Amino acid sequence: QVQLVESGGNLVQTGGSLRLSCVVSSSAFSWNNMNWYRQSPEKQRELVATITGGVVTKYADSVKGRFAISRGSAQNTVYLQMNSLKPEDTAVYYCNAQTVYTRAGLIPSSWGQGTQVTVSS
Repeated sequence: QVQLVESGGNLVQTGGSLRLSCVVSSSAFSWNNMNWYRQSPEKQRELVATITGGVVTKYADSVKGRFAISRGSAQNTVYLQMNSLKPEDTAVYYCNAQTVYTRAGLIPSSWGQGTQVTVSS
């Protein structure tokens, strides 16, 4: 069993910044990819950012240049720094670990419970 816990969501004004955190439980040794997704009632779930091997990053065009995904020094934490926020960034943000290696074996995918980000205009 692997648990992912997101935090950092909040209400901010347009142009503001937030940093989301995703903490992975100690049962996980490592993982191949960590993703941040977001979903709002009006849209399908969208892949926002991915970090692979703790170094290689990819972003959706809608957030490129504004968001940054990184792995913390503690190794079990992944961050999503969000700058220049817009109302259309309003959504529940989820972290997702892919190909997770644990003592019990390989887990293909694990999700957190989500954290709400609301950007007011």
